[in-house]
Amino acid sequence: MLIKKAKSYGFCFGVKRAVEIAEDSKNAVTLGPLIHNPLEIKRLAQNYNVNYVDSIDKIDDNIKRVIVRTHGIPKKELEKLKNKNIEIIDATCPFVKKPQEIVEEMSKAGYDIVIFGDINHPEIKGVMSYSVHERVFVVLDVKELKNIKLKEHIATVAQTTRKINDYLKITDYLIQNYKEVRVFNTICNATFENQDAVRELAKEADIMIIIGGKNSSNTKQLYNIASEYCESYLIENENEINPEWFKNKKLCGISAGASTPEWLVEKIISKIKEVTWN
Repeated sequence: MLIKKAKSYGFCFGVKRAVEIAEDSKNAVTLGPLIHNPLEIKRLAQNYNVNYVDSIDKIDDNIKRVIVRTHGIPKKELEKLKNKNIEIIDATCPFVKKPQEIVEEMSKAGYDIVIFGDINHPEIKGVMSYSVHERVFVVLDVKELKNIKLKEHIATVAQTTRKINDYLKITDYLIQNYKEVRVFNTICNATFENQDAVRELAKEADIMIIIGGKNSSNTKQLYNIASEYCESYLIENENEINPEWFKNKKLCGISAGASTPEWLVEKIISKIKEVTWN
């Protein structure tokens, strides 16, 4: 069986930057997981003593250095951190900061804000918090939009890891039904590249293995795309591999989410070779 990697996969710019910041900031904590990959989080804890807490209330006087994770944090939480006697290292991805800035600017100008994304995702919680008013609506599809009464002046942004075609459905509906719609394309280029690459590879593969955290939005998007074309599996580590998956398969495609380190990709490829070539 042949194993082939997607042309584009794995660490995006923002995640690579955040991991490098963490490695240079030993003996620190992050507010929430730095990235959505549990094995990389474990490596940072073991090798660099960079751990995470899930609440500001858990940041006591013994903690002197806090890293803001790639997904960002709500504005009020950032203000609370600034009021503590600690060093703040901001590892928020620049592509995440952009929708934060847009939401703040457009809400100040009086626009209703429509955010395409998952309201429970930390990135979206952070972006929402930058609105200066409460007219902020988070939706995942047009059906949800139809149940919201918006003003005639709307600004819209998207979660950085969402599919562009889904965002276009949202923006098309808004443009057809409201007088003024300011559309900002805040989907990250790395997301486009990884999604295009997994789609291309899945069309020729017999099976796709998508590697990444199961709580990672962009990894789930890659899995969903691959599943449209061939048998696909989303795994976090090599222990989840089932040799039965590969029976009578000729080409196994490999892709990985934006928070998945290269060392983990290679480890899983080695495991696939072990179970299929012995």
